[in-house]
Amino acid sequence: MPAMRASALRGPITPPTLIEHKNLRFLIADAPSDNNLSLYIQEFERFNVTDVVRVCDPTYHIEPLEDRGMKVHDWVFGDGEAPPTQIVNDWLDLVQKRFGEIVSDEERPAIACHCVAGLGRAPVLVAIALIESGMSALDAIVYIRERRRGAINNRQLKYIETYKRRSKSG
Repeated sequence: MPAMRASALRGPITPPTLIEHKNLRFLIADAPSDNNLSLYIQEFERFNVTDVVRVCDPTYHIEPLEDRGMKVHDWVFGDGEAPPTQIVNDWLDLVQKRFGEIVSDEERPAIACHCVAGLGRAPVLVAIALIESGMSALDAIVYIRERRRGAINNRQLKYIETYKRRSKSG
């Protein structure tokens, strides 16, 4: 019985969802724990994740990610809420920094973004990046929901629908 409990703690993870558009690459995930972080790291390395954006309270230690060269950004905001302006600014700065220059397909970075279930806060940030890249708000929502069922609640939907693009390029 103890062996079964250990495997349940390590058990399979919900696979992160890859969202790609133009030169953007994101992995939307649910929150790892210390018990299953190694499985997330395997997925993150497979997609060349350079940054992990954590928008929920910490559920794991960041050292194993940092040891593999991934930078963890703690930009926590309320469950079911829209992100505060400062987090949006920090997010867009990171997106510009990671995807602002053209790189070869083999070196294409990805940003992993997670909240507790990977259905609200993380998809909202990805939707903002898609809108900034030129996608309409509705198209961004549909694009994410087609790939991550159940993403984005009604309050967040209203926020995304009224989000005003800052950049004119895209």
